[in-house]
Amino acid sequence: MILHIDMDAFYASVEKLDDSRLRHKCVIVGGTSNRGVVSAACYEARRFGVHSAMPIYQAKQKCPHGVFVSPRMGSYKEVSKKVMTLLKVFSPLVEPVSIDEAYMDITGCRRLFGEPHEIAHEIKRKIKETLQLTCSVGVAPNKFLAKIASDLEKPDGFVVVDPDRVQAFLDPLKVDRLPGVGPRAADLLRKMNVATVADLRALSRT
Repeated sequence: MILHIDMDAFYASVEKLDDSRLRHKCVIVGGTSNRGVVSAACYEARRFGVHSAMPIYQAKQKCPHGVFVSPRMGSYKEVSKKVMTLLKVFSPLVEPVSIDEAYMDITGCRRLFGEPHEIAHEIKRKIKETLQLTCSVGVAPNKFLAKIASDLEKPDGFVVVDPDRVQAFLDPLKVDRLPGVGPRAADLLRKMNVATVADLRALSRT
């Protein structure tokens, strides 16, 4: 079984952790220059339509009361190392994907730490307890499914994909939930009357 651990709004969460005055603010990381782009936005700011890669000037229009801060990569890397070190307590097979996410193979860890869902819960608890941060975790038979699962209930999400119910898990999902299906591809598929994975699966290969 594979876990995908994805830290929630990582850059913005670290900023809030380091400065308690920001705790309930709409924190947007990316700097104050209108020429920049958003690196990360906390979930409070996302409610106003702010998202990563959005130009700063647009973010200011959507969330004029937001707190705009410049990235502090040194701090993010330091916290990331602590997260990865914590993960390696549970399994030596940790594959960092980026500064704020990683895959873990926990196939042989049952005897030490319990069932996959128990391991995932304990990891979430440890990260919250030791780092005061939340993460979303997907548990599945492979990396592709674990990645999808971790994204479904963010923030602080937890989704388990039973190996015997993979099709039942995938079929009702919108196609843009699939990694690699961006807005253009999703729009093209919708024009083909493909809205869900079940619709996609029903298409003829020819």
